[in-house]
Amino acid sequence: MELLTRAPRGTADVLPGDSYKWQYAERIMAEVAAACGYREMRMPVFEHTELFQRSVGETTDVVQKEMYTFLDKGGRSVTLRPEGTAGAARAFLEHALHNETLPVKAYYLTSCYRYEKPQAGRLREFHQFGIECFGAAAPQADAEVIALANAVIGRLEIAGVTLRINSIGCPDCRAAYHAALRGFLDPRRDSFCETCRGRLERNPMRVLDCKIPSCGQLTAGAPRMMAHLCDGCRAHFDAVCGYLEAAGIAYSIDPGIVRGLDYYTRTVFEFVSDLPIAQPVVVGGGRYDGLMQELGGPLVPSLGFGMGIERILLAMEASGAKFPDPPAPELYLAAMGEDALRACFAMAVTLREKGLRVECDTAGRGLKAQMKYADKIGARYVMVVGGDELAAGKAKLKEMASGEEREVVLDGGIIRELRN
Repeated sequence: MELLTRAPRGTADVLPGDSYKWQYAERIMAEVAAACGYREMRMPVFEHTELFQRSVGETTDVVQKEMYTFLDKGGRSVTLRPEGTAGAARAFLEHALHNETLPVKAYYLTSCYRYEKPQAGRLREFHQFGIECFGAAAPQADAEVIALANAVIGRLEIAGVTLRINSIGCPDCRAAYHAALRGFLDPRRDSFCETCRGRLERNPMRVLDCKIPSCGQLTAGAPRMMAHLCDGCRAHFDAVCGYLEAAGIAYSIDPGIVRGLDYYTRTVFEFVSDLPIAQPVVVGGGRYDGLMQELGGPLVPSLGFGMGIERILLAMEASGAKFPDPPAPELYLAAMGEDALRACFAMAVTLREKGLRVECDTAGRGLKAQMKYADKIGARYVMVVGGDELAAGKAKLKEMASGEEREVVLDGGIIRELRN
């Protein structure tokens, strides 16, 4: 029976006392995205497993170790989405959005699922704000996506966050880099973990992303992609840096950023916090020009990022960021007697239809208990209604903070008073 009253390990409830914080952060994210021309899209919570194997990459930790994969009743392998980009790209191709005016700019607020060791800022069910810009090849698109993430961080008043960027090149220049990297890593092959030994053959850059400290020590001094960029990738990266500088967005070049998913090309970036939070990377993203072709579609240069909402909220709290107060009722209608209770219920329904936040008794409380309840929920005004008030068509509206009372007409007077 204990299992019935415990959430599955690695998941967390968002209770009514905290949900307003989520709503505030998500509202800011949506507003910033809309200001940049992005519109919301929503994708299924599960996809065909092959989609993630093809897009995220079979050599990644996500595919090898972390996906929630199962057979449905038809024997088909499906997977709960571990990230948002693959599903967004699939939707783009399925609905032939490449035939529309490009770029197609989309954002989403969604849940994702990875089988990881649960810890602060890293859950098995987590939530992301994601941005996808489909059909934009120019470097200013990279800068705009980065600027969008930077604007969200600024609006949410998160302190101590720095932007780190890198270029991991294109398939053409990456081939020469892979050869140089293998030449450095091969003599150390036997000392790497089993996963990294497999990655050495298929995608040696994945070795650089290993989280095992001993593997990280072995890659110290490894060749960096920046030294092997082709002319086109170098020019693209330099232009991205120029746009960021023009916008006054501070950054540092970090050649160690490769990101953990195979679909990335050219620009990759992370926003990293120096606050005392367990997971310092609060935003990660980059360009993925070859993903659509990998999924069987046309060449559609694209890019985006994922922003972990749980991590953002932890960073906001560590920064001392100001959350708005949770919404409180504008009016509590306290009833005395059955006739007044019905009248208050009817008034509450009418006032709510007019856009006011109004509550009335639904627990069978007496008048004194109703008044205590109105105080606890932070009602701005209270109006006591009984038989005399109903007969007169008037009642006293009391402002809880000041104690000031004024008489109002029940039919229409309440709305005029509350909106003045």
